[in-house]
Amino acid sequence: MADGLVIIPTYNEIENIEAIVRTVFDLKKDFHVLVVDDNSPDGTAENVRQLQKEFENRLFIEVRKEKSGLGTAYIHGFKWALKNGYNYIFEMDADFSHKPSDLLRLHRACLDGADVAVGSRYKKGVNVVNWPLFRILLSYGASFYVKLITGMRVHDPTAGFMCYKREVLESINLDAVRFIGYAFQIEMKYRAYLKKFKIEEVSIIFTDRINGESKMNSSIIREAIFGVIGMKLRSMFNKNNFK
Repeated sequence: MADGLVIIPTYNEIENIEAIVRTVFDLKKDFHVLVVDDNSPDGTAENVRQLQKEFENRLFIEVRKEKSGLGTAYIHGFKWALKNGYNYIFEMDADFSHKPSDLLRLHRACLDGADVAVGSRYKKGVNVVNWPLFRILLSYGASFYVKLITGMRVHDPTAGFMCYKREVLESINLDAVRFIGYAFQIEMKYRAYLKKFKIEEVSIIFTDRINGESKMNSSIIREAIFGVIGMKLRSMFNKNNFK
């Protein structure tokens, strides 16, 4: 059995899902893939089920009843991964904004001593392709803001291309994670940081999606801006919640 599971959350990713799955399975390392689909009306889940016939016992799918947020999709995937015995659990988008071959570099970082490996857009300058300037400023500014509030020395705390060692996810109370949008990525890193796990960034080039639509919206931005302060305060005054 493979020791690494790549979790790919999907909602209306019919244009990308087959290509991303095939690209992961073409890598030199044997990864398994779990697609967590939020009942996409475009047929994403049906496409994955067809692919399962070709990639039996390597490709898995969990379909949820409705669109419930990125964070809850990953929590669902984390619990599935732990239940099924994987030692390295990866997060990756379906839209090729994350280069699948970089999974090998994230895995290597954990083999070399990291507990959490972050595919970082900002470790070495700004490595983002095809984003408008306002989006870069928003993301880079958010990273600076998060570092200021939380004290984490992570250049890209909102990054969603990750590898977690099993022990990290086992130690975190996944049911206590509150954020459901992109702030979920901040909260998971912060919880690992408070538990003294080693977080290492691996520099990547992030390329904006070509097919499909971005899931970014104003409520996700508000959650990230205002939620981080609340998270910091809860960690100070309700420490049991972050044990």
